[in-house]
Amino acid sequence: MLVSAKEMLTKARDGKYAVGQFNINNLEWTKSILLTAEELKSPVILGVSEGAGKYMCGYKTVVGMVKGMLEELNITVPVALHLDHGSYEGALKCIEAGFSSVMFDGSHYPIAENIEKTTKLVEICKEKGLSLEAEVGAIGGEEDGVVGMGECADPDECKQIADLGVTMLAAGIGNIHGKYPENWQGLSFETLAAVKEKVGDMPLVLHGGTGIPEDMIKKAISLGVAKINVNTECQLAFQEATRKYIEAGKDLEGKGFDPRKLLAPGAEAIKATVKQKMELFGSVGKA
Repeated sequence: MLVSAKEMLTKARDGKYAVGQFNINNLEWTKSILLTAEELKSPVILGVSEGAGKYMCGYKTVVGMVKGMLEELNITVPVALHLDHGSYEGALKCIEAGFSSVMFDGSHYPIAENIEKTTKLVEICKEKGLSLEAEVGAIGGEEDGVVGMGECADPDECKQIADLGVTMLAAGIGNIHGKYPENWQGLSFETLAAVKEKVGDMPLVLHGGTGIPEDMIKKAISLGVAKINVNTECQLAFQEATRKYIEAGKDLEGKGFDPRKLLAPGAEAIKATVKQKMELFGSVGKA
């Protein structure tokens, strides 16, 4: 069954490791991530952006697919199904559809409006036993067509949001979605330490986990990061493996591609990527 992310993140915070959130886009991605988590006995969070939710025929379809896989694949590790960078309306829809966790990204609103909307969702999620992620300081890069440069959050605003009773907090510390440019200045650990001092034991979330150097990942975990999001790295691995398969000219035979064979190399590439990240985050064996 799907679970709230609260317990897994509390354990990660106390154990000085991070739980990986891996975004899903189709059946193959979901299956690969779940099988890898089960193999490594690692808790896992399946992230779904609003765009991916639409692509997969809606949130109820996603919930049905994931719940079916948990049963059919005999998955025993903790799994949370989480809305990633959701709007207020999107969060409500995911709660209704059966997600076990949601993120409301109010970072683009004035802090007063962010607080107002987050407060309402805190009440709903508490009543239903769901975990809730909030954000302060926009994450850079591109997410569902929205491009940002990456901000460093105001620690005082982070405390205001954390004090509302959210489960976890994403604070911008110079991180971005997608590939990091060559002139990227790196994570602002000064900001992260200041946020940690203000919010205390609140599990922190690091978005844009693709391309961040391993030493920065480990330092972020030591400063309170308990959840790290990965999407682009899986996309790139899937793309490259599929491209090589097509260029090799396999499975033609005048019939066209068998999708089960076409997508298999990409699925294996995702497994390898997820395994590498879970090992880096320290979540292996922590289910």
